[in-house]
Amino acid sequence: MLAKKIALFALSKKASDVVMMDLRKLTAPSDFFVVCSADSDTQVKAIADAVRDGTERIGVMLWHSEGFRALTWVLLDYVDVVVHVFKKEARSFYNLERLWSDAKFVQVYDELAHRHTASTSPRQSAGKTTRRRTKKVAQ
Repeated sequence: MLAKKIALFALSKKASDVVMMDLRKLTAPSDFFVVCSADSDTQVKAIADAVRDGTERIGVMLWHSEGFRALTWVLLDYVDVVVHVFKKEARSFYNLERLWSDAKFVQVYDELAHRHTASTSPRQSAGKTTRRRTKKVAQ
């Protein structure tokens, strides 16, 4: 599935809070959104570049992109999948998860990081991996 591959490309550059939103049962501009966060402008660009490079390698062409000047919110449109790479503050402000709350959400984790979190005590990891209406998907 293209959305999962894109999520994994984003994780390769340490994207955080990576979510696939399944919009197929909704009237939406795309089948899936992949939404992720970054800590800095540099990381936003690195994640977006990793997604572009990864999709090119597997023969998927980018239809449209926006946001490479400001690097607060980069949008990569692959028609069936739209990728949103946000700086954390911008993601909180625009809150796409609230706007598309009827979608099915799937949280995607880097398996190595997820194993480390799973090995910590329940008290330490409480609240870190749960989200309303999400499933865990490991790399």
